[in-house]
Amino acid sequence: MDARQAWSLINDAELLHGETEIELALDRLAARIGDALADRFPVALCVMGGAVVFSGKLLPRLGFPLEFDYLHASRYRDGTRGGEIAWNVLPRKDLRGRVVLLMDDILDEGHTLAAARARLLELGAAEVWIAVLADKEIGRAKPVHADFVGLTLPDRYVFGMGMDAYGLWRNLPAIYALKEK
Repeated sequence: MDARQAWSLINDAELLHGETEIELALDRLAARIGDALADRFPVALCVMGGAVVFSGKLLPRLGFPLEFDYLHASRYRDGTRGGEIAWNVLPRKDLRGRVVLLMDDILDEGHTLAAARARLLELGAAEVWIAVLADKEIGRAKPVHADFVGLTLPDRYVFGMGMDAYGLWRNLPAIYALKEK
């Protein structure tokens, strides 16, 4: 894809949630997470690469001590359909007996987050709490639920705020949906 095609994606997309709405959702999420985890000294884990924007905006809002690390698991590999989970990087922190706050950009079908939660528990985490910027309404049961959800999205392919379309536009401060065909 070239720059012209990338611009075409955004120009044809539908804005679902603007920057101000997202910032307010992040404030609400941080308050709920603080209520639940402020006295637990969690390890906050970012799911790379999608959650890097979400985590970067959420972490400064969490006014309590925590440790930070990341994991990298992927199913999409710059496409729009998920495949097998690839474990690129596991956390370096010792998770044995620890409370973990797992942060991801979106709870879509839930396969990646369910596998990540299971892997973290295998690594000895005492509890895994999941925070997502967005939960997509897909119309069927998911293998995992998020404990903290910022926004709800329709069942469309979305991008922005860390989520990508064909590997592009993770850097947008808003959330868009690809044009329906």
